[in-house]
Amino acid sequence: MTTQSAPGSVMVGLVQSACSSDIDHNTEHALDGIRSAAARGAQIVCLQELFRSRYFCQTEDHSHFQLAEPVPGPTTELLGHLARELEVVIVASLFERRAEGLYHNTAAILDADGTCLGRYRKMHIPDDPQFYEKFYFTPGDLGFPTWNTRYGRIGVLICWDQWYPEAARLTALGGAQLLFYPTAIGWLPAEKAQYGASQHSAWETMQRSHAVANGVFVVAVNRVGHEPSDGGGIEFWGGSFVADPYGNVLAKAGQEPEVLVVPCDLAAVDQARTHWPFLRDRRIDAYQDLGRRFRD
Repeated sequence: MTTQSAPGSVMVGLVQSACSSDIDHNTEHALDGIRSAAARGAQIVCLQELFRSRYFCQTEDHSHFQLAEPVPGPTTELLGHLARELEVVIVASLFERRAEGLYHNTAAILDADGTCLGRYRKMHIPDDPQFYEKFYFTPGDLGFPTWNTRYGRIGVLICWDQWYPEAARLTALGGAQLLFYPTAIGWLPAEKAQYGASQHSAWETMQRSHAVANGVFVVAVNRVGHEPSDGGGIEFWGGSFVADPYGNVLAKAGQEPEVLVVPCDLAAVDQARTHWPFLRDRRIDAYQDLGRRFRD
């Protein structure tokens, strides 16, 4: 049964998947997820971070650069056709080959007519055990843009960006009503027993706080499954969710592949910002030190 969105609301689709070593299979699975979400009424559909492949950043391996492609390029063309066919907006995280030796972790935004509205290049690049992203990705240089899609004004940040309140705030100041976080986060199996519960709780709490502090809907789309490596691999914890501007979790996935479709009443953005006017009461005259690395 197709669920129709109420006036002033938008239906958001989250495609949470497990990835194999087969690029074509992963891509087709993502397309099927988009179709499934659209059949249930989704108008904006977000895929997880780097959905076309396993999370290759577990190791520093030059052969993985072969996974990269131009953006716009073949995958955005494929997604653009599907967006136009289904009349949905698609947020897709891709490994962008910008030039020889210059690569980005990039989200492409396809509007409901298939047009590529633009890109967001991941700004914060981690370098942790089995998350060796600095080896692959140049930090973004497009700032924190927002886009007017057919169904609402959105902003996009990617995974490690979700720990930075500055990124969420600047995107909200650009007018975003919905903030999407394509994500690839999970447990290192050796650490899960000791730290697993607190790590997952911190991840969810941080993003719910962005929703509250900025009066926006937050849509976090993670992957699932154990992806092996010589270091023991990563167990991606799933848990994709949508939080409203008061931080309430409207829906949350488990630890298996799943497609969520969640109604988001955009009138709640104005209501939250009017009743909790955090943007109004900012002391923009007193924040100069935010431009410093640390106050020595």
